[in-house]
Amino acid sequence: MTSSARKLISIIVPVYNEQEVLPIFFERLQKAVAPARERYDIEFIFTNNCSTDRTRELILGWRESDPNIHLITLTRNFGYVASVLSGLTHARGDAVINIDSDGEDPPELIARFIEGWEEGYDVVYGLRDKRAEPDILVKGRKAFYRFTRLIADNDFILDMAEFLLMTRRVRDEVIKIANSFPFIRNDIAYVGFSRKGIPYTREPRIAGQTHYNALSLFAGAVAFILTASTFPLRVVGYVGVPLLLVNMICLLAGLVSPWGPGASGALAIANQSLLVYAVIFLSIYMARIYKNGMMRPTFIIDWERTTVSPRGREAPTSGGV
Repeated sequence: MTSSARKLISIIVPVYNEQEVLPIFFERLQKAVAPARERYDIEFIFTNNCSTDRTRELILGWRESDPNIHLITLTRNFGYVASVLSGLTHARGDAVINIDSDGEDPPELIARFIEGWEEGYDVVYGLRDKRAEPDILVKGRKAFYRFTRLIADNDFILDMAEFLLMTRRVRDEVIKIANSFPFIRNDIAYVGFSRKGIPYTREPRIAGQTHYNALSLFAGAVAFILTASTFPLRVVGYVGVPLLLVNMICLLAGLVSPWGPGASGALAIANQSLLVYAVIFLSIYMARIYKNGMMRPTFIIDWERTTVSPRGREAPTSGGV
């Protein structure tokens, strides 16, 4: 139990098949937050994306000696962002921290996050300065984030990591956003509040294998753009209006036929290309609108394999193990 006189910090750790890395990471995390325990109560919430290895057993073993270690297990792999959201939804802390378990985000930086919170900031986040990966990937990520900010419909925080601290009031606003395709960094920018970025170097994974590849990174980038921006739809207007004017001028002047050779052929190709582009992106956005309209939950928790109490009812009689 936590003391009512002390503020509580919730630390969310999303996990999926991390049996090799988790013991190394958790020992390091506990050492990093030990000084903060002199002033705050701390709970650890591991959000298990339906791991198939011994990840869950490891966490339950630690919980036997520390009741402030909690486990949320999802019914299937809903993806990284859904895993984070499940932790945000059930965290009780006055401040909530999210950190990955692969060791790429240094737990030692948490002390500076807490300092920023004590200074009055509502969001304190890791600002990815360098990464231990090929230069082409580093530059590609930076270019992607800057392009996303350029086309985003609202504020977008450059080089922000999901390695961050947010206050309870920020958390409350973020989990209110109903979206079947959540993008936490974009949601945090959208809700506002005061923010502070702390530059850091992302370290190599300390053990195990990454769950990301080039295809998943590309799919994630596309999904983030579609969530953060309507620019792909607006392109039709930006390009289509000038193209329509050119068509009208050419037809009225009788200079070219829409289906004739030469310049008219090029104009026809431009018309058809824009039409194909419009159909593709209208279809993509309509599909996303349809899925949002279905109001399916972003994640589903397996309460019989979870140790936190469901909101609005008692914890499972099985003890959630």
